Amino acid sequence: MARSSVSLSFDMNGFKRDMRKAANQMVGNIARELSTMLNGMSREFKGRPVEEIKPVLQQRWKRVADGSITDPELTEYAEQIAAGGSFSIKADKLS
Repeated sequence: MARSSVSLSFDMNGFKRDMRKAANQMVGNIARELSTMLNGMSREFKGRPVEEIKPVLQQRWKRVADGSITDPELTEYAEQIAAGGSFSIKADKLS
């Protein structure tokens, strides 16, 4: 039986670059979804009490970002929503 020689190589720098690119795209998508969600809530809840907005915001944030938001941030966003503010979430790129 003949033996064949197989040579494998792995480009660690290329792998890291590709992983960074994928992570940046994911974070960018979440930032856009959060902006869309917050602006929609701003139209929906303008003029409503902050305490009414906070539980809805917490629930929608979890759905979009799959995580939680601290109470001070939750309150700040809810106040901006109640005031009818506009949102544009920007994601920092990984380098």
